[in-house]
Amino acid sequence: MIFLLKAFQLLLSLAIIVVLHELGHFLPAKYFKTKVEKFYLFFDWPFALFKRKIGETEYGIGAIPLGGYVKISGMIDESMDTEHLKKDPEPWEFRSKPTWQRLIIMLGGVTVNIILGFAIYIMITFVWGKTILTNDNLPAGFEVSELVKPYGFEDGDKILQVNGEDLENVIDINKFLFLRDVSDVKVLHSDGSRELIEVPEDIGSLMFESGVMRPFMPLVEPIIDSIVPNSPAENAGFLSGDKIVSVNGNEIIKWQDFTELISANTSPNINITINRNRDVISKIIPLNEDKKLGVSVALPKIEPIEVKYSLAESLVEGSIIGYWTLMDYVGQFKYIFTQEGASQLGGFGTIGNIFPSTWNWRGFWETTALL
Repeated sequence: MIFLLKAFQLLLSLAIIVVLHELGHFLPAKYFKTKVEKFYLFFDWPFALFKRKIGETEYGIGAIPLGGYVKISGMIDESMDTEHLKKDPEPWEFRSKPTWQRLIIMLGGVTVNIILGFAIYIMITFVWGKTILTNDNLPAGFEVSELVKPYGFEDGDKILQVNGEDLENVIDINKFLFLRDVSDVKVLHSDGSRELIEVPEDIGSLMFESGVMRPFMPLVEPIIDSIVPNSPAENAGFLSGDKIVSVNGNEIIKWQDFTELISANTSPNINITINRNRDVISKIIPLNEDKKLGVSVALPKIEPIEVKYSLAESLVEGSIIGYWTLMDYVGQFKYIFTQEGASQLGGFGTIGNIFPSTWNWRGFWETTALL
């Protein structure tokens, strides 16, 4: 069912993009009185599912859903038909038109695609607004990958500024580092100190080569959610909501620190310090043979902010989103044209998988705009 839903979304998206793209060629060709022989959604080989001739143009839907085309007289297209080149140019043929008209006809499709992308982002911004995360939404800050810790980043950091400017959506720090020119990042460390950290020019390449595409993730604090009955944690009197602050004298910042220290403990006992309602409690706890304490983590409740825009505001904000989406899209090509990047390219199956697994109009339009 999920496959069929994604396939339907892909075909619908392609139909919208292809028809409008081909209209970008078709309309200026007609305006300049150039004969258009065919206008097809999808390819009509080996046959057409539907076709009808109106005037001099045959309109149809092909059997192979991999694109579409317009066949313009006097123009070498996907069919690679060169028979017309053996004859003298006719007035209605593409090759007989002035250079500037031929250029407009050829660039029409790409131009429409760009306009379509901006129009979709403006529509999305007006209908749904945009979703952002601020530092207030991430009270524990970020969990920082080992990749960027040598530059000065620490677990619990909050992003204040990038290149001297405030970051509206702090989760965008990963995208900025990967695709944009970031020279410095100002952070607020968990101890309250602020630091301006210089970022190497090749940070994006380092992320790509290491496979660490999200060096900053919301930090999961070492807070206990539930306790297994008759477990060492219950016997020690631990309660839901207790925050673990140290294990065997080692400070704990995130839940991963806690699990790693539990696994590394070789003693039959373990010394754990917790914070409960500002009271610090330390206990030496005997472990079972499986060396499990019997607790589960309380996942952070992240509540993003929904920002709404008027129609006039959407024209500006949607255009800004469209511009940076286009720039980021172009910026990815420096990674695609590498051996590793080329090996990660996919076909229609890969494209189809980027659509939502459940029907979601916002997700559908965002993916269509990106394509």
